[in-house]
Amino acid sequence: MKIGIISDTHDNLPAIDEAVKVFDREGVELVIHAGDWNAPFSMVRLARAKARLVGVFGNVDGERDFMKEKALEVGVEILGDSGELDVGGIKIALYHGKDEMFVDALAKSATYNVVIRGHTHNPQVTEVGSALVINPGEGCGYLTGKRTIAILDTEKMYADIIGF
Repeated sequence: MKIGIISDTHDNLPAIDEAVKVFDREGVELVIHAGDWNAPFSMVRLARAKARLVGVFGNVDGERDFMKEKALEVGVEILGDSGELDVGGIKIALYHGKDEMFVDALAKSATYNVVIRGHTHNPQVTEVGSALVINPGEGCGYLTGKRTIAILDTEKMYADIIGF
């Protein structure tokens, strides 16, 4: 299965539209957003992808109650400040990533095959213990000037960072 991963979209609607095109072109079946959507309309826009959409809140996400309402309307699953998924036996932890010690503990716990995080705007795929830790970078491109996402292939347990 291919999983599309995005974070830190910060209301950049043109960037979200481009990410949706990449996810659809790549045939992802699940899109995971690792927080910092900023507002409900970003989530609604990302929900246009032809894939299930699951996400968590980031440190700058406001209007959380309204975001939960909109999520229900458009079929998006918001897990809260953190969450976990089981995707075909692959256990995934999802956390925006403000607390580095927490991210490290999740990866070293041996509970998860994959830990997905955001917050730093720095795209990175590393192995920590037995877990693959994926930060897709920033979907918005505001801080670095580079918009990036990640695509995880769960059969190969390999993730690519893709600029778009």
